[in-house]
Amino acid sequence: MFPASPPKWLRPASEYVPLAIFFAAFYTGGKDLITATAAFMIAVLILTGALLIWRQRPPTMFIVTTAIVLIFGALTLWFDDERFIKMKPTIVQGLFAIGLITGLLLKKPLLKSLLGSAWSLEDRGWQILSSRYAVFFIFMAALNEIVWRNVSTELWLNFKIFGILILTFLFTACQIPLFSRYKAGEEKNN
Repeated sequence: MFPASPPKWLRPASEYVPLAIFFAAFYTGGKDLITATAAFMIAVLILTGALLIWRQRPPTMFIVTTAIVLIFGALTLWFDDERFIKMKPTIVQGLFAIGLITGLLLKKPLLKSLLGSAWSLEDRGWQILSSRYAVFFIFMAALNEIVWRNVSTELWLNFKIFGILILTFLFTACQIPLFSRYKAGEEKNN
């Protein structure tokens, strides 16, 4: 019935398609955030189903954000109040910051378990990177609160989709010297 291996598009789709549908539903649905939220939730559920059909273990961040999307999306729809979905990025960023800080306190940087297969760093590099990302996530949570409380829904949505993505990309790009300095297995000539 289904191919033995999952299609290559499934993982990237799980990250980007729901957001694209949310954005498209907002603009094609008369800039209605409630309708966009419903479309977003349906897209997330369909992609979760697809991951389960192909027996793919969803990434941890996908599981966390899916749970929060469904909870805050349901609150948005139930109370017909868009404030709940606007708070979702704050909650997600805050939870990531708490997770990273907890990992640092336990001397087990969580970024290493999440991204260790993609980036090879010494333990000290993981600690520094985790602390920097914790601060970044706290900043982004506060920034989301400032933006959604002070601008129109349309401006907030554009910030959520494009602003957060651009700021995250720029922040990550600024970590390149850290990757170079703490690359695992490299001899240092200090």
